[in-house]
Amino acid sequence: MPYNLIFAATGEEETSGSKGIRSVLDRFSVLEMAIVGEPTGMQMAIAEKGLMVLHCRATGTAGHAARDIGENAIYKAIEDIVWFKTYRFPGESKHLGPVKMTVTGINAGIQHNVIPDACTFMVDIRSTDAYSHREILETIKNNISSEIERCSDDLNPSSISDSHILVRAAKKLDIRTFASPTLSDQAFIPVPSVKIGPGRSERSHTADEFIYLSEIEEGVRVYINLLNEILYNMR
Repeated sequence: MPYNLIFAATGEEETSGSKGIRSVLDRFSVLEMAIVGEPTGMQMAIAEKGLMVLHCRATGTAGHAARDIGENAIYKAIEDIVWFKTYRFPGESKHLGPVKMTVTGINAGIQHNVIPDACTFMVDIRSTDAYSHREILETIKNNISSEIERCSDDLNPSSISDSHILVRAAKKLDIRTFASPTLSDQAFIPVPSVKIGPGRSERSHTADEFIYLSEIEEGVRVYINLLNEILYNMR
């Protein structure tokens, strides 16, 4: 082959940890393209959403639940949570659609008769190329009263040109292309990349995740055909 094929089996993908894909990228002096083996049913993701994670805190005033005193932080948090549920960013990405915001955790209270003076909650935000993370964060700050204690915002959306050799090879082989709502190591890869692998993404984060042997066999076949098609187009 007129190119070197590098296989990197890395961990920490779910946590975007520093000892995952980022720990090996600087070992390779020249990378031209990459294939991320996330489960896609061997369809090719040519774009994927980014990720922001917010840790928010609503603050109130403690008091006795039997008396009409204090300020309930849970009620203040609920107002912001409803905003996250109902707000829609007016702009949408051509490939990735709308920005999606989901509250995924909440914590408050110490006992039944005490009005809580603090309520914390987490927000999972799937970003697109229609807005920068800075623009999304600015919109949120202008619309909620809770304090944003921590923000993870370095996982940006990614995409690849329709004219790239990887995408052209997929089309030649009748491999369906799509935009993915989930994040992968593509967020850290500094060269054009696609996401394609055996198995179903819908099984992720479920009890008894599994993959069929037939799916692995199909994956091997499609990978070989894809690499051969790239080789043919490079000649």
